Amino acid sequence: MGAVLPYRDINVHSSPSHYAFSSPSSPSAPTLVVDRPSGDLRLHDGKLLGSKRVSSIAGILGIIKLRLDKYAIVITKAQPMGRIKGHMIYKVAATEFLPLRERPLHDPDEDHYLTLLKTLLKTAPLYFSYSFDITNTFQRQAHVDPATPLWKRADDRFFWNRFVQSDLIDFRGGLNSGYGHRHSAGQQPDVDPYILPVMFGMMEIKNTSIKGTPLTFILITRRSRLRAGTRYFSRGIDENGNVSNFNETEQSIILNDSASGGMGGFAGNAPQNGAAGRNAAKEVQVLAYVQTRGSVPVYWAEINTLKYTPKLQIRGVEGAVSAAKKHFGEQISLYGDNWLVNLVNQKGREQRVKEAYEQMVEMLVSSPVGNVEGDQVTSEKFHVVEPHQAQTAFDRLHYIYFDFHNETKGLRWDRAKLLMDKLEEPVIKNGYFRGVDMPGDTGRIEVRRHQTAVVRTNCMDCLDRTNVVQSMLGRYILSRMLIDLGILRDGENAQDDQAFEFLFRNIWADNADVVSKSYSGTGALKTDFTRTGNRTKAGALQDLQNSVTRYFRNNFADGPRQDAFDLFLGTYLPSDSGIGSRLLFADRRPLFIQSIPYILAASIFFIFVGSLTRPASEATILPLRVVMFLSIVMAAACGYFIWTNGTLFVSLSSVIPHFFLVRLC
Repeated sequence: MGAVLPYRDINVHSSPSHYAFSSPSSPSAPTLVVDRPSGDLRLHDGKLLGSKRVSSIAGILGIIKLRLDKYAIVITKAQPMGRIKGHMIYKVAATEFLPLRERPLHDPDEDHYLTLLKTLLKTAPLYFSYSFDITNTFQRQAHVDPATPLWKRADDRFFWNRFVQSDLIDFRGGLNSGYGHRHSAGQQPDVDPYILPVMFGMMEIKNTSIKGTPLTFILITRRSRLRAGTRYFSRGIDENGNVSNFNETEQSIILNDSASGGMGGFAGNAPQNGAAGRNAAKEVQVLAYVQTRGSVPVYWAEINTLKYTPKLQIRGVEGAVSAAKKHFGEQISLYGDNWLVNLVNQKGREQRVKEAYEQMVEMLVSSPVGNVEGDQVTSEKFHVVEPHQAQTAFDRLHYIYFDFHNETKGLRWDRAKLLMDKLEEPVIKNGYFRGVDMPGDTGRIEVRRHQTAVVRTNCMDCLDRTNVVQSMLGRYILSRMLIDLGILRDGENAQDDQAFEFLFRNIWADNADVVSKSYSGTGALKTDFTRTGNRTKAGALQDLQNSVTRYFRNNFADGPRQDAFDLFLGTYLPSDSGIGSRLLFADRRPLFIQSIPYILAASIFFIFVGSLTRPASEATILPLRVVMFLSIVMAAACGYFIWTNGTLFVSLSSVIPHFFLVRLC
């Protein structure tokens, strides 16, 4: 039995009573009908009368209920990004919201919800494939049944539209939807092709060569939908063991894959099953290495107060042990041994985060043995925590602290390789995934080697320092792969091929920018080192610009971004109670507080105008000076009040006002 795959081409028909979705390439398949305005789902055999064709779409992203109405979210444009073993990968380029009410009701909150969601979907890096599971690593794919419907194979952590697909998934299973609408009873397997899993993250696929050997180089970063959010609204761990800014990055090379050349549209006729056009005399080989990143797994937060460095709060480590056990229990079951690389500073405000992490690891492992190694740069270059002997599952945790900032200060970025020297032995020992495609078009992989451990890297944001270390580790393991394949000799490195090294550096720098924009709102810092191998003055100026932009975005724009994540991922469910009586997004601060920024702006304006105005006569000098003096006093008073009461003026989440405070506790 072949795999059940999503439809590549879907026509949308509309009538006052329903939307109908059907695939012209599968005329015998049932039509999916969404009744208006209830949102009830049903399947219909044959053509529906009385509806007109609206458009062709690339897929159904999902269905979401807001305050007044339900909306079907459809993908109207998809951009081809490249092929993996012949399977085309797409990026969501445009979406559309189809209201279920024939005459949509307007409400300030409803309009604001729609604006938040549309802005998120317009800027989010969302990817999908009709025939390849991009939410799972090659190693995990090798152990699932390829005949299972694509959405059932998807890794729940990276199935980003899982919540908005709930109505379809519930209908498929014969269950009622989360909103209480009655669906048809019984399993509905014909719904499977309408359910399209989408991944949030980064994807680059390049057909290239190293030392004259052609190969496909792939870098995929998958961002978890669990505890997703923005930089200062999402830190640390939650009670379910989910950490903020968790990303899984997989670097892969594929050899002898002649099916992965060229591009095509989402409804094209190019071969998609990965079998056509291959050289049967050579095995299609896949080699892949996975790394992870995620926030320090304790209860901690940073509170925006308009200061450049927010106020840091950490709850007692003992209270987070249960959550940390859930987190690392899952990580160990998924990846094997975890090498925990911590890059935060050992002094200053970050010291408390470092110490909390080390306390947590010492509580989890049996009979922890610590080893501190220093040098002339710092007294604590490395701090390693290992179990004395393996007794429990958590003894598969291996903690390594590296004083990144001290060791690399003065633009000595080459000293980051000291960490690679420390990791070299476990990385070689635990290896990487290697598999070959089985003969025939089965979709199955013969596993030749497993990756049995993962390096989990973090800094404060899991962005800039983490990016440098992950790209360094990616380069090292790539050279090991090529040596094992016989493409390189012992002692040679992938970076010896200058053309490939340029490609490699830029792909990893692009990855850093995507991960950073998703979390902090700007591109990553230190990408000049990732792109060129050197720290430059131009790169330092770019970092300054990004740091200033981060400050303003994190203080004045992240509230709406967090609201959009919470809406799309189902963290917040809009209520239809009290419509028209209480607007959710209304500013409820006292009028005096609201007016202070405007008074400050007016005072600065008067100061600016007064300083440029030349009095016409001596009689006008005194009034002008009085106005200037009062404006200066008013500006100083307003500025001082804003600075000392910063939390009143930063952008906070509106849909879940208490959410930010809960995360501090």
